[in-house]
Amino acid sequence: MAEFTFELNDDQKEVRDWLHGFAADVMRPAAAEWDEREETPWPIIQEAAKLGIYSLDFYAQQFFDPTGLGVPMTMEELFWGDAGIALSIVGTGLAAVGVLANGTEEQIGTWVPQMYGDANDVKVAAFCSSEPDAGSDVASMRTRAVYDEAKDEWVLNGTKTWATNGGIANVHVVVAVVDPELGSKGHASFIVPPDTPGLSQGQKFQKHGIRASHTAEVVLEDVRVPGSCLLGGKDKLDERLARAREKAKTGGERVKNAAMATFEASRPAVGAMAVGTARAAYEVALDYAKTRVQFGRPIIENQGVAFQLADMATQIDAARLLVWRASWMATAGKPFTKAEGSMSKLYASEVAKTVTGQAIQILGGNGYTREYPVERMHRDAAIYTIFEGTSEIQRMVIGRALGK
Repeated sequence: MAEFTFELNDDQKEVRDWLHGFAADVMRPAAAEWDEREETPWPIIQEAAKLGIYSLDFYAQQFFDPTGLGVPMTMEELFWGDAGIALSIVGTGLAAVGVLANGTEEQIGTWVPQMYGDANDVKVAAFCSSEPDAGSDVASMRTRAVYDEAKDEWVLNGTKTWATNGGIANVHVVVAVVDPELGSKGHASFIVPPDTPGLSQGQKFQKHGIRASHTAEVVLEDVRVPGSCLLGGKDKLDERLARAREKAKTGGERVKNAAMATFEASRPAVGAMAVGTARAAYEVALDYAKTRVQFGRPIIENQGVAFQLADMATQIDAARLLVWRASWMATAGKPFTKAEGSMSKLYASEVAKTVTGQAIQILGGNGYTREYPVERMHRDAAIYTIFEGTSEIQRMVIGRALGK
């Protein structure tokens, strides 16, 4: 297992520079247009697929990077380019992580490639967990999955919300209740294959930020999927439910929740997204402060501006280090005894909101207009403290870990 280091190796630097070039040359020039259109940027996803950025092979290489830094490095560079377009490119990854975290080798090999398609026919996937009355409170989930033993099929009914790529995805991964009496321990994840009858898109949300990323409700009405679409298989589910029922009676070991297993694996990656957005805004502000002349000198020579930039740079570096530590720990198999994954997501997301706001302040009236990108970056940054567990939920997770 690789030792933790602050230095990227030559291969990682090459990938980083390649991604940075794509972000600078392809994503940034198109960012304002797709933000205004509020549509999935299919041409840019296809361009990413042609270059090999949007592909199972590329993300597998980063996911299995022995240092653990492949994924956060990728996320930071793409979200430096533009958060909305980047989420359209990487949103499929959450569904893929859901399969990787809970599926069998056969399920991984069957479904993950179909989530991406190929360069000539790109596809996307959606991970569907949140519901109108069950966001962070996964125990309140109402979507049901009932097993039809005679046909070896699962029947899904319910409504999911806040699903990235929801309704337009080729493959949907849906978390549903299989045993209501067990609360969050009675959940399981299911693959809903392409063109399955009964699945439809509900409301598409018009959002404050990340507007190039499609977010919508997913409605499930008597959706039937084969027994083989239960991630992990029925034997594993029955064993897990039996343990949960025994624990409910006597106490004992913690039973893994399907949705939480996905979020635990992805939180440092969300932190890296936030770092990318914060870094982008900081760089715009720094360049502006060096070139904007007021009262006969660049405004960076004013202590009030220089101190803001000093704080921004320090916070970004600290956030990146927390993300890298958590990513390395996860890859090294080291437990998050102090909820280090949540720490990285919490701090980085808060930094993104703070830094993008400071960038607007440094640019003054220009920062408040759409002529400069920091206005969009500030809107985009707001999501990081909300999705995949709000900052309040992260603090609760960290507090519980510290109290053990």
